[in-house]
Amino acid sequence: VLEDCIAKNYDFGTAYGRLRRTWDCDDIRKELSEREAEDRERRRKAVEGSRIVDPRIKPRRVWDLCSNRVVPWWSYPQEEKLRPISHAWVNEMDHVDVWTPINGYEWPVPIPKGANLDLIRIEMLNMGLQYTWLDVLCLRQRGGPREDLRVEEWKLDVPTIDAIYNHGAQVVWYLSGLGVPLRLKEGDLESDRCWFRRVWTLQEVGQSRKIAGDTPDGPMHAEPIDEAGNYEDKILTKFHRQLESVETANGLFGALSAMQERISTYPIDKVAGLAYSLLTQSIPAYYESQPLEDAWTALVNEMSKFIRGSLFFSYPEAGTGCKKWRPSWKQVMEKPLPKDIYRWVGLSEVERDDDDWCEGRCIERVFVRGLAVGGEEGVDRCGELVVEDVHGISHAFPIAAHHQYPIPEDTYTLLGSHPYTNPQHWVVGRRLPNKMFEKVSVLMITDPNEIERLYRLGLAAESRSILA
Repeated sequence: VLEDCIAKNYDFGTAYGRLRRTWDCDDIRKELSEREAEDRERRRKAVEGSRIVDPRIKPRRVWDLCSNRVVPWWSYPQEEKLRPISHAWVNEMDHVDVWTPINGYEWPVPIPKGANLDLIRIEMLNMGLQYTWLDVLCLRQRGGPREDLRVEEWKLDVPTIDAIYNHGAQVVWYLSGLGVPLRLKEGDLESDRCWFRRVWTLQEVGQSRKIAGDTPDGPMHAEPIDEAGNYEDKILTKFHRQLESVETANGLFGALSAMQERISTYPIDKVAGLAYSLLTQSIPAYYESQPLEDAWTALVNEMSKFIRGSLFFSYPEAGTGCKKWRPSWKQVMEKPLPKDIYRWVGLSEVERDDDDWCEGRCIERVFVRGLAVGGEEGVDRCGELVVEDVHGISHAFPIAAHHQYPIPEDTYTLLGSHPYTNPQHWVVGRRLPNKMFEKVSVLMITDPNEIERLYRLGLAAESRSILA
């Protein structure tokens, strides 16, 4: 085994990092070979075309703090929970690229000026860590000799970062920058580089966290001056309130709303950073140059039928992109968003094969009135829908809209959720000549008695509609 390490030109730290967890095995070479082969095969199978079918795959590399070397995942003791590091990224002018034996000099490691990887390592060891994951060391960075390999690795490694942070025991936060003591000055919390404002930190919250870079005179040790939680300085008050309110954004619209306020260096990162919220069996691979609308379409295609149904029944406008049934990326980033519907039971799902389609309650000819003019934001609007039964008798039902998007008075086709849901959600649209359904907006029937009356009169029939 040691001869193999010599043949591969490993230094002592690299050899120690790769061997120390298997030293007691009867056949070290066989054990290492099997682990490496298993890991390589899992990564090969994890990507199918442009889709990641194993989104909970483990990271490619970890930082072994004892050997002070980056080692492959298969060298990591599987029984230990990984404690990754999350950090604010400083401005380009404030960081320096460091070539280090820690990652085998494979790529330059960007760290803040004045920071030191050895001191970061010591701080982590003092916290009781033996292994950690740090992006600048464990995720291949730009500027190395194998840029082609970085692009290929990022297809899998970037979208699956969430699995590292949300399946670990604890996340270590450097809020002022990697290896930088925690300090606050005017403008820090409004800066585009602030940890609380970055795209990727949305998924780096973790189940629990530990603040690194803490000092006795730092903001973590300030005391509030009243029971309302105010501090002597406004910046301290804002910092502690942000710290207390940090949590992983739940639900698709919750994640989208949070993403609207976040900053990213590369626009595509906002789309990629949403994959964590979907809890799907597969997610899109990462392509840096992919157009945003194409990336959003790929993400929607991987969503569960329940989340797609929520997009269809909740978002108040027709899509302005390639699909009418759901919003475009531009819409979800620039316009107000509805609240998530967590009572998915009863909502008709949007399925996908060659087409996007919805199977549920349908009323072909419905006159909608009272919602043609928008109102005050946050105030529900009320209107009425009128439908004729098979005998030509008209029946009117009160309706409501949580949004202010105008629905012109006209005759529409309505697709609805199941009759036992309250409120009952309806999508307002038109039946096209090719029989596809084109969305216009959404509304609700909120009175359970009216929902039951509509059902009892038999005015809605089960129907499968292909969505435009």
